[in-house]
Amino acid sequence: MDKFQAMQVFTAVVEQSSFTRAAEQLQMPRASVTLSIKQLESHLGTRLLQRTTRQVNTTADGDAYYQRCVRLLADLEETESAFSHSLLNPRGKLRINLQGSLGKSFVVPALPGFSAKYPLIELEVGMSDRLVDLVREGVDCVLRGGELRDSSMIAKRVALMTQITCASSAYLQKHGVPGTLDDLYAHLAVNYFSSQTGRNMDFEFVVNGKTQALPLKGQLAVNDVDAYVAGAEAGYGLIQLPRFHVAAQLAAGSMQEVLSEMRPPPMPVSILYPHHRQLSPRVRVFVEWLTALMEAHADKFRA
Repeated sequence: MDKFQAMQVFTAVVEQSSFTRAAEQLQMPRASVTLSIKQLESHLGTRLLQRTTRQVNTTADGDAYYQRCVRLLADLEETESAFSHSLLNPRGKLRINLQGSLGKSFVVPALPGFSAKYPLIELEVGMSDRLVDLVREGVDCVLRGGELRDSSMIAKRVALMTQITCASSAYLQKHGVPGTLDDLYAHLAVNYFSSQTGRNMDFEFVVNGKTQALPLKGQLAVNDVDAYVAGAEAGYGLIQLPRFHVAAQLAAGSMQEVLSEMRPPPMPVSILYPHHRQLSPRVRVFVEWLTALMEAHADKFRA
């Protein structure tokens, strides 16, 4: 039995919660994955996985062994990189997940530059605004906007985005321009609801250095940034978001900012990755590249 390969197979099964998905990730026959796990459990003399018809879970011993495997595999990758100069020429598949608008507007258009510099890295790019379980889904790193709640990940803040409150010029001509927070109760909003909780997110305003949160009524709620902007353009009411999303509309005059003296707090943008991936040459060079890319766009985020 190849112990190194067995550990790789085991961690893939745990992270994917599936023998089939692990086999696809490792590009191995499913039968080989099953055999590897059986041999590993026999060698260790303990059951590592609990299998049901729907999912695969670790036993207590399996969870402890998984944590050890993750550290050992990360240490091995770091050791190999130190002697093989893999930081100069890293290779392999890199799985990343990008917040949709940031990915489409800034990251994906710039990726050819990264691929030209690191031609042996194969990129697998997912885009979503939902929370991603990096370990379970086998994702190496994510780029997200917003305050971070997952303290189990390494987080690197790479930008702060100016946020504004705005509406279509047609809507403001019809309903008037709010001048105070009290005026907002006479207005409608396009609400943005959380994909995790289903709740509408409050609008936020900084008044005298303190943030005030207000729920606003509306006829339309969405959970996609493009739909959010489209709803405002269609006249459904006020929206609140990073300014770069509507920079073109503001310049054209089809949308207008309101309550500019009470702008929401800036939105942080961060790269997150699991602790065991911090030493991976692929992750290290991508994080460095992405950090530089976000810094290059800093003026657009702060405008």
